[in-house]
Amino acid sequence: MEKTLNEYSGLSTFLFEDSTVSVIAGGIAGVVSRTTVSPFERVKILLQLQGSSPTTTKYNTGVLNAIKQLYQEEGIKGLFRGNGLNCIRIFPYSAVQFATFEYVKKHVYHVDKYTGQLSNGQRLVAGSIGASASLLVTQPLDLIRIRLSVQTANLNNLHGSKAKDMKKPPGFYPLLKQVYKNEGGIYGLYRGLIPTALQALPMVSLNFAVYEQLKEFKDDQSSMMWMYKLMFGAVSGAVSQTVTYPFDLLRKRFQILSMGNNEMGFHYTSIWDGLKTIYLTEGVLGYYKGLTASLFKVIPSTAVSWLLYEIVWDCMKYTPATQ
Repeated sequence: MEKTLNEYSGLSTFLFEDSTVSVIAGGIAGVVSRTTVSPFERVKILLQLQGSSPTTTKYNTGVLNAIKQLYQEEGIKGLFRGNGLNCIRIFPYSAVQFATFEYVKKHVYHVDKYTGQLSNGQRLVAGSIGASASLLVTQPLDLIRIRLSVQTANLNNLHGSKAKDMKKPPGFYPLLKQVYKNEGGIYGLYRGLIPTALQALPMVSLNFAVYEQLKEFKDDQSSMMWMYKLMFGAVSGAVSQTVTYPFDLLRKRFQILSMGNNEMGFHYTSIWDGLKTIYLTEGVLGYYKGLTASLFKVIPSTAVSWLLYEIVWDCMKYTPATQ
């Protein structure tokens, strides 16, 4: 009986700790880091969604110049448009992702956080499961966030549609209701899920695998370990984002295909058709529009998230268990 109670207590403690880690490390790190790099996120989205038409307003004179241009067009609010929803999204996204990864690590592979390591294959699997769970929870929020980011941009997008005559573009709830009502209900809210999964699953898996592998090379208690963890997080974010970036671009475009009267000019019938069309109309570099802006965002964001995640875990490591 005592063993059973201890096992139950241990599981309860793990679930509590993991949930707390996810909310604090993922939530606080997500909000702080995402807000700081929000202008890069918005510029990245605009670069991804601008077409190849010569009449389209361009944001491709460099990342910093694009931010300056966006500021001149929309002011300081324009640099952070969609960030509030992104911060709301990052809480459940990080919570589910980290909690699932740690659960799989401990209860499927039976590896302790501190005394054992997963193999790289196991890390990829656990990361994929975590990414899948988080996508199912947050995909509708991500779709609305993308549309909030793009609907006021001067891309000649939506020109000729009802959107240009609006005194004020719709906010979160009106836009959510509009998508649900006019684009197929729940299906509309999950538009772009497949290309999102094609990008997010390998990206999250690589992020976990690269970070934990690098940490395994240099895992000690030196006073400079926090610098190494920050660097490992930056490298894992850069690698995972660069490898999977074409699918990130494609998922953004799928999410705005039905916006207005599709004045953005994207006409993709499938993922393969999208990849082929981008290559034919924009060349190989078309797959990487906005990558520089994305790396400006991802590198510090991932680095800070991993560092805070580790700090919180270390604090909990020395917290006495409830008797």
